[in-house]
Amino acid sequence: MAAITDVTTTQQTVLQMLDTPTKKSAPRTLRLHQRDNVVVAVDAIDPGAMAQGVTATARIMRGHKMAVQKIAKGEPVLKFGQIIGFATEDIAPGSHVHTHNCGYAEFERDYAFAKDARDEPLLPPEARATFEGFRRPNGKAGTRNYIGILTSVNCSASVARFMAEAVNRSGILEQFPNVDGVVSFVHGTGCSMAGRGEGYEVIERTLWGYAGHPNLSAALIVGLGCEMIQIGRLKEKYGLIESDNFHSLIIQDSGGTKKSIEAGVARIKEMLPLADKARRESIPASELTLALQCGGSDGYSGITANPALGAAADLLVRHGGTAVLSETPEIYGAEHLLTRRARSREVGEKLVGVIRWWEDYCARNGGSMDNNPSPGNKAGGLTTILEKSLGAAAKGGTTTLEDVYRYADRIDTKGFVYMDTPGFDPVGATGQVAGGCNVLCFTTGRGSAYGCKPTPSIKLATNSDIYHRMIDDMDINCGDVLDGVSIEAKGQEIFEHILRTASGVRTKSELLGYGADEFVPWQIDPPM
Repeated sequence: MAAITDVTTTQQTVLQMLDTPTKKSAPRTLRLHQRDNVVVAVDAIDPGAMAQGVTATARIMRGHKMAVQKIAKGEPVLKFGQIIGFATEDIAPGSHVHTHNCGYAEFERDYAFAKDARDEPLLPPEARATFEGFRRPNGKAGTRNYIGILTSVNCSASVARFMAEAVNRSGILEQFPNVDGVVSFVHGTGCSMAGRGEGYEVIERTLWGYAGHPNLSAALIVGLGCEMIQIGRLKEKYGLIESDNFHSLIIQDSGGTKKSIEAGVARIKEMLPLADKARRESIPASELTLALQCGGSDGYSGITANPALGAAADLLVRHGGTAVLSETPEIYGAEHLLTRRARSREVGEKLVGVIRWWEDYCARNGGSMDNNPSPGNKAGGLTTILEKSLGAAAKGGTTTLEDVYRYADRIDTKGFVYMDTPGFDPVGATGQVAGGCNVLCFTTGRGSAYGCKPTPSIKLATNSDIYHRMIDDMDINCGDVLDGVSIEAKGQEIFEHILRTASGVRTKSELLGYGADEFVPWQIDPPM
């Protein structure tokens, strides 16, 4: 089977060979690999129109697929040179290929562990890019300077929100221009759960990751007092010590809601002068850890924004930085393209182990890995999880996979790495941020309304239509790839935008105020 690098290379060639629409009957289409038996409609194809030498027998919407040869029932449907599903009926050339005649089914994949692993040439230190960031006392680099209020349990969520609102509305932050704001990170769990095991550890790791995140200059964690996630146990386990930039508060010990809010606001006011002393300085791009996300994907995602983001990730790795792919249900069916790039068989086996966990998780809950494509994904042209995953994996670029991490694990490896997370964007991104990601890129074709704190999120539109319709939400238009802009050029544009964002330039989602409600830790254990 073709490696994921073939997708980008073939795409580059095909984009240069796009059928130029010299008349209305010649819509542009893309054949992404010579093995493909379908093409992607760049322009809508009307019945009777010719494309790739085939006459369309149905209307093919933009981003959707048309068969260019006969596909017998049970035969694989190929896009990117890979299997995206199987014909559920005989499909004639010129037919619309979608959920009505293409279905998901399991098939064997050749993992070819570490076959394509290679040593990546890094740029010499003097040639590497820099950004203007905050150097923390522990040596980590931040791209923002927030004070965070964390909660151990949902029972302390309102108090934490009230604290942040009281500070942000008071006007006091005007006295501290180097502080980006006070933000509360609240969640819906923390009690009525097992006091040990995977679910408990996930919440602990997430809270620890945010408490020490380099984009926070200080943190306050608020608990009720009787919950399962005990702040004292968390502090002892992770070595969190009460100091000028870390405090904890228990509502039951502080006299209730009103007195807790007053006490919390007072502590935040004590933190502000110290936080305001932080100043941006030149820091190598090797200190950037980039979260790679996609949401509201469409038929263009794997052709424009995702491979362009992959090219930007490759650039960051070349400059010594780290790029983090995640969302395990959305690389399912494409994982064999990542295991080939694994640094070692051990790293590849870790990824396959994650895949097997999700297969078992679905089986135990009566679900299917193919449940992932949403109605919006399908309306945008994506038919199965296999097709969605092949496009999503392109965000990971082409470099060697160095390691695989559990959800919210502290990322301590340079280069391209993977973190196991759900495909639900806020949950996946929360794990990546807890792992230390200090900047995030998010591709979307349908127009996901998403932002992140304390890590800025850069939104990449997969098509020009959604970019212009949601211009207040989108930072970069990748739709021009369909008009001939190369993947390499768009990747360079994204990389430069990452550096500007890391240096303090606000993203569209930051300007809109997104970020606090998008803190959603993965709740694995069922509420008890």
